[in-house]
Amino acid sequence: MNEERMLQILLAPQMSEKAVRLSSEGQYVFKVLTSATKPEIKTAVEKLFSVQVKSVRVLNVRADSTNFRGRRGTHSAWKKAYVTLKEGFTLNLLGAA
Repeated sequence: MNEERMLQILLAPQMSEKAVRLSSEGQYVFKVLTSATKPEIKTAVEKLFSVQVKSVRVLNVRADSTNFRGRRGTHSAWKKAYVTLKEGFTLNLLGAA
């Protein structure tokens, strides 16, 4: 996989209460490209953060319909990846010292 594709795969870390709780167990949540595969996500995390990945689970989040001032709209569908690291590896996504 080329480096340009690797930099585009991980869009952002997901910071929710569940994601913060999982990070204490060595599992991290990322918003990724909808076309990304598990091996691509694993390679991208290993190369960008210099860690070893144990497993990757992927979840497709459905598009959501909304109403705003009498107009219908939708939130786009997106893909979420749960990345579990091997023992002894951590990521500092919150920026705490």
